[in-house]
Amino acid sequence: MRTDPSDTGGLFVGRRPGTAPVRYRTLPKRAGELRERFDGSLANVLLAAMAVLSLLCWGPIPLACLWLGSQANYLTGSVSVGILVAFIALFVLLFGALALLRRIDQAWVLVRRAAGHDQRGGMLGRMFAATCAIGAILFAIWFLVLHGPGSSVFSGRGRV
Repeated sequence: MRTDPSDTGGLFVGRRPGTAPVRYRTLPKRAGELRERFDGSLANVLLAAMAVLSLLCWGPIPLACLWLGSQANYLTGSVSVGILVAFIALFVLLFGALALLRRIDQAWVLVRRAAGHDQRGGMLGRMFAATCAIGAILFAIWFLVLHGPGSSVFSGRGRV
């Protein structure tokens, strides 16, 4: 009798559809050491691309959208049009970057499996969190040291 909640999808009366334990096929045949090295290098390139694209979400993409909004404001003379253009650009570019990150993450999992690693999950969440921390640290350095409230070294607010 199967009454263990992990076997029955949390129910004691039977299994809900789609809640069976995941069973993976056997590992594929190894393609050779040279191919696995190539796949491992390709996985590292994909991981670096994910890092760069994630970092773009924390600075350059929002700044580019602000620039587009300012250009729309300048050309039309309407602040409302500038704000609208900036928000639309931000929406399109950030969600486009996230969709691309998801596809790169899925490709990374496949390439890691091809390289001989038992990879079952992606790195997207951890990568995005790490780049968020890096972006916050860089912003704090910029704000507090280079251009912050008390800086007279770089901001041009020093006394003559």
